[in-house]
Amino acid sequence: MAKYLVIVESPAKVKTIKKFLGSNYDVQASNGHVRDFPKSQFGIDVDNDFEPKYITIRGKGELLAGLRKAAKKADKIYLATDPDREGEAISWHLMQALKEDPAKMRRISFNEITKTAVKNSIKQPRDLDMNLVDAQQARRMLDRMVGYTISPLLWVKVKRGLSAGRVQSVALRIICDREDEINAFIPEEYWSLDGEFRVKGEKKPLKAKFYGTDKKMPIHNKKEMEELLAKLENAEYEITEVKKGERIKNAPLPFTTSTLQQEASKTLNFSTQKTMRLAQQLYEGVDIKGSGTVGIITYLRTDSTRISQEADAAAREYIGQQYGEEYVSVTEKSVKKEQKIQDAHEAIRPTDITRLPAMIKESLSRDQFRLYQLIWKRFTASRMAAARYETTSVKIGAGEYTFTVAASKVVFDGFLSVYTQEEDNQKGNVLSQSLEKGMKLTLEELKPEQHFTQPPAHYTEASLVKALEEQGIGRPSTYAPTITTIISRRYVSKEQKNLYVTELGEVVNNIMKQAFPSIVDVRFTAMMEGLLDCVEAGTVQWKTVVRNFYPDLKKDVDAAEKELEKVDIQDEVTEEVCDVCGRNMVIKYGPHGRFLACPGFPECRNTKPYYEKIGVACPKCGKDVVLKKTQKGRKYYGCIDNPECDFMSWQKPSDKKCPVCGSYMIEKGNKLVCSQETCGYVLANTKEEDLI
Repeated sequence: MAKYLVIVESPAKVKTIKKFLGSNYDVQASNGHVRDFPKSQFGIDVDNDFEPKYITIRGKGELLAGLRKAAKKADKIYLATDPDREGEAISWHLMQALKEDPAKMRRISFNEITKTAVKNSIKQPRDLDMNLVDAQQARRMLDRMVGYTISPLLWVKVKRGLSAGRVQSVALRIICDREDEINAFIPEEYWSLDGEFRVKGEKKPLKAKFYGTDKKMPIHNKKEMEELLAKLENAEYEITEVKKGERIKNAPLPFTTSTLQQEASKTLNFSTQKTMRLAQQLYEGVDIKGSGTVGIITYLRTDSTRISQEADAAAREYIGQQYGEEYVSVTEKSVKKEQKIQDAHEAIRPTDITRLPAMIKESLSRDQFRLYQLIWKRFTASRMAAARYETTSVKIGAGEYTFTVAASKVVFDGFLSVYTQEEDNQKGNVLSQSLEKGMKLTLEELKPEQHFTQPPAHYTEASLVKALEEQGIGRPSTYAPTITTIISRRYVSKEQKNLYVTELGEVVNNIMKQAFPSIVDVRFTAMMEGLLDCVEAGTVQWKTVVRNFYPDLKKDVDAAEKELEKVDIQDEVTEEVCDVCGRNMVIKYGPHGRFLACPGFPECRNTKPYYEKIGVACPKCGKDVVLKKTQKGRKYYGCIDNPECDFMSWQKPSDKKCPVCGSYMIEKGNKLVCSQETCGYVLANTKEEDLI
């Protein structure tokens, strides 16, 4: 009987796949990559046309020896690594490392780990797709070039242990740019006006919002509001229009990697890393009571929304039986194809739609269940009919002005019977059926309210993933490790869900912008991703990409090295005296930023926290305001006498006071703004004499 060896990436898949194949199949795992660049060397022979130098990864020698032994016994070897370009590259490296006859080795791939998919892949083995391999090689080499040439410069400029990366540096810049927008944002005052009206025969008042005249009218300040209220005081209120209509809300598309990460972050509060870890477990196989070990979702790294015909038909049949034929979607949903979309495999979906989350809840951990339920609901909803709403909009005339109110109610829930998002759960107005055009209303109350425009929101993991995807930065497999890296390097801190740039992150970003503008340029990085896609499609040679990239990078590195050599980074001496030996303490950099240390080290090991004075007196107690950092590295300004004085501000305070309310002013870009939001005073010229 012929013997077959099947090599997968993860040991977790071995148990699942072994169950589907006969006793003449030996299933073993490579545990991911078996070869890579050496850690201690550049690993790319620039003088020999950028030939990569691969070595066996440390610790993989014994594993490879075992695979070679099994390969010698096998009549045929099936390379069953993941169905993406990294998986293809791992299969290529295995072919090189096993040193067997290439004719004996075949590539198989499956989008889901089910008996049908695995057996079908064995029946349809193929050659390695060298375009995929080359695309991965090119990506790995570009990342290597950036990391191994720029990181040492950061060690010289800031401190050892820092790193730069082709994608991580752009992600950091995107976060820094948002932080700059927030810091420079000047709030602008505006007002809203709500009205409550008594409708004859109705118990509840009708609530409406002020609109304006023929077009929407903004109310900028209190004076404008008072003038408007004076005009509305004696106005007659009458319904001038009642309009009924219908609104359609289409079902969502099934999940891609990025939309799964975003939705899991928003609804389940999962980090991108946690989402990918759990999805990997669901894909590789979980032990289901009565079924054994089985993969319950399809491959988790994809930016396609395509669904196979079989899965689509099964979903429609299930929906028709469980919910009724009117709930089955009539049209096939699709997304406009962009160049960057890799349509190699399907969207993320359950491998069997009849495997309901509730049926397998006991076999899953709490978080596995929550993620599987989210994927199941989203996929099922994607094959369902649109929800239909009946809408009513009412206009209320008040002299020359108009108030408006709108309401909607669900007349057919469609996909909402399975899947709702935050916006679907918001309760709208309920309008009485008795409202008619020409009906007179009695004004009960006008409610003016002051507001201030808000700055852009800080990035969360979900919104950063969305921004990276929209701008063509990285790929599904890179989002989670990119975010994890910039947090673990302490360039960015995560508080609640928000991402904040640390002082260290600012320093690194400024160096990258100054010395390597193209590396942190969003459009340049997106263009490189496009070129890698062209390599994958076979329209561009991978070495062409590398040959064009390296010389410019080398030129920038050489220029930066010369400039950095001129910078003599001395420890800054302070006026703070060491309590132990009496020397003047110096500023040092550590993993958590700057601190004070005795220059007598190692004889004297005394250290203290370093607080940078900003030359402003504390508005509460008059002592110095200093620059501090939270435990996670986010900057803020506080009193040096803390905890006795609890003054703190996220924005840099000024020594000037607001001429309107007397509060301290804060710096926003090149302007000073009153720290009291309800005041809203803004000073463009900081030399104005009316400040006290």
